Amino acid sequence: MTSLPQIRIAMPEDVAVVAEFNAAMALESEAVALDKDVLTAGVAAALADAGKAFYLLALVDGNPAGQLMVTYEWSDWRNGWIWWIQSVYVLPEYRRAGVFSSLYRHLRELADARGDVHGLRLYVMRGNAGAKRTYESLGMAHSQYDMYLTEFQPAG
Repeated sequence: MTSLPQIRIAMPEDVAVVAEFNAAMALESEAVALDKDVLTAGVAAALADAGKAFYLLALVDGNPAGQLMVTYEWSDWRNGWIWWIQSVYVLPEYRRAGVFSSLYRHLRELADARGDVHGLRLYVMRGNAGAKRTYESLGMAHSQYDMYLTEFQPAG
């Protein structure tokens, strides 16, 4: 990497690269092959409506090198927002080169500037020791919560 990555908010014209990064992340971290059409439609929907989510892209020498997505949780306990970091992906050739750190620091600056964001959260696969070390090196702490879920296909 010749320079620190530049970070910007992804735009609708970035749908292909964001979908590509999401597909690579799912395959690598969870051994899940995502349906390309569904994935692309989901990314396009998020890029078209910041109320759903937003993505940050890291560019190295003008080329996409990594990303993260942010979704929102309202905290009545805090009367403010929790931002959830999701869809984290860094191209293999840019790992351990400060790409995710730059994305995270930029996101933290955005959250701090708003004044109504009370925390950043993410979930990580239990066995992903490398990612956990990265998150901890940035000051994130392991949560006291376990996550439960129910997944289903909506009707229609």
